Amino acid sequence: MSKIKIPIANPIIGDEEIEEVVKVLKSGFIAQGPKVAEFEKEFAKFVNTKYAVATSSGTTALHAALLTCGIGEGDEVITSPFSFAATGNSILYTGAKPIFVDIDPDTFNIDPYKIEEAITDKTKAIMPVHLYGQAAEMGEISKIAKKYDLFVIEDAAQAHGAIYKDKKVGSLGDMACFSFYPTKNMTTSEGGIITTDNEELAEKAKMIRAHGESKRYEHAILGYNFRMTDIAAAIGLAQLNKIGKFNEKRIANADYLTEKLKSVEGISTPIRLNNRKHVYHQYTIQVKQGMRDDWVKLLNENGIGTGIHYPIPIYKQELYIELGYDDQLENTEKAANNVISLPVHPSLAKEDLESIVKVLKEISQEFSN
Repeated sequence: MSKIKIPIANPIIGDEEIEEVVKVLKSGFIAQGPKVAEFEKEFAKFVNTKYAVATSSGTTALHAALLTCGIGEGDEVITSPFSFAATGNSILYTGAKPIFVDIDPDTFNIDPYKIEEAITDKTKAIMPVHLYGQAAEMGEISKIAKKYDLFVIEDAAQAHGAIYKDKKVGSLGDMACFSFYPTKNMTTSEGGIITTDNEELAEKAKMIRAHGESKRYEHAILGYNFRMTDIAAAIGLAQLNKIGKFNEKRIANADYLTEKLKSVEGISTPIRLNNRKHVYHQYTIQVKQGMRDDWVKLLNENGIGTGIHYPIPIYKQELYIELGYDDQLENTEKAANNVISLPVHPSLAKEDLESIVKVLKEISQEFSN
């Protein structure tokens, strides 16, 4: 197999990030401190919320947000099965049960029109996932949540800077959670953050993040060590200054690919809805049923990196089968069998995009002969 020449992801770390980390290291204050507080303030501004609470990962952000909303043993949380395992696992951590609702086949996000039938007297929250960088249908989800008095916790791990009807993702629910893993649209190396407009929720999340401390060495509730370091926050502050340019480059790359691939036989390109700003954490196509492995093999042989996001619905993971899950959700399973993510990151040169298109057209022609 040829060496991958165009990787599926390529984190961009420049001199600014390095300089900010060096400053923190020289300061001697490398745990959670002033840089974390500054990063929280700036990220809250970025998503237009009053508060932000930085954490050690996107997963701990989800876990802390759920606990903050009082989710626990015997409760149910409605979410998408077509996501990274952390979406479902974070619910399990609290003792609650994830209830999976099928996705919209066009956007890959949870189908809001199937949520209401999944609500029971145990339902306490809805956790929509803004998959691949496009916002879920938050208008309908918010209406349902209000009708049944449910919390809405956005899983915005892949949607930094995405917009739904003029509002930033992260400001649409009671709480929202972002990830700063290296492959995301911006990074802190590892890290996450919770955003909210609710002061009470923000203060409780801060306590849960730091061993339940209400003040130094006074532990009012059960908490965890979910803290971000000033080292990570320094990287995040530098990345926040670049996220706008990063996202615009992703969108331009995605537009180029869609224009060049829209008439290629055997490929369905991503759908971007008119009332959204899609920030393309992933550029994910679909191919004909049963052909995905063949497409991936030939792409990789031609030096094009690929990803499968995601090959197994959460409810079909071994852990969930052992827990008794036996869901069969048609749109989710079709997507899991057919999706391929292509490189769309800001490091791509025009020649890289041209190569991706050329290879895909050649594969299409080979399969149509």
